[in-house]
Amino acid sequence: MFLVALTGGIASGKSTVTKIFRDNGVPVIDADAIARQVVEPGRPAWHKIKATFGEEIFHAESGELNREALGRIIFDDVEKRRLLNEITHPEIHRTIYREVIKCFFLGHSFVVLDLPLLFEIRVMLNYIHKIITVTCEEDIQVTRLMDRSQYTEAEAKKRIKAQMPLELKCEQSHFVIENSGTLRDTEEQTLKILAILQDSNQHWKIRGVIFATAALLVSSIAWLLNYKYKWFSSN
Repeated sequence: MFLVALTGGIASGKSTVTKIFRDNGVPVIDADAIARQVVEPGRPAWHKIKATFGEEIFHAESGELNREALGRIIFDDVEKRRLLNEITHPEIHRTIYREVIKCFFLGHSFVVLDLPLLFEIRVMLNYIHKIITVTCEEDIQVTRLMDRSQYTEAEAKKRIKAQMPLELKCEQSHFVIENSGTLRDTEEQTLKILAILQDSNQHWKIRGVIFATAALLVSSIAWLLNYKYKWFSSN
């Protein structure tokens, strides 16, 4: 099984592409969804965030993290953003690894990892076989963000500018999906990429390496046990 990273920018349309993959039977591991899970009330990251940032960023009744309040705190504060990342990223990555292993044993040939910060964090890059970036025109990105999050135009542009430029992400990707047009346009681009991924034999190569390594390990253990048995028998 090989890993395909799906990335892009805020409001560029990654969710649309992940839905197309899922509708066609491809497993998708969503880093944003996992990020929400790891900060649920009572989880280790939840306790650490509470101890680090205080109770005022939590909803009083439910105890859930107020993501908007936390976002306002860390958006312009690099140090606080670093502290939050140190708390949440290890938990997120461990969960992603567990989900990948599940997909491997279920026999999937590849899995799509929805990783908005793939290039910024760079932790997963060495494990990725192919990278897909979803891009769109900035004015469309601004409009989507204003509609979705009720930002002003200035706030939306500030959020976009705070991220790595989409042009740089596209330059480092194997595939680019232009999501400024219609849903049909996006679907056609995505299905073409899906066909290429499905035709790849990379997953057999990876499985072959894994099984060969496992066989070698089992053989080594068996030889060692047999050697020890003969040694004890002769003494």
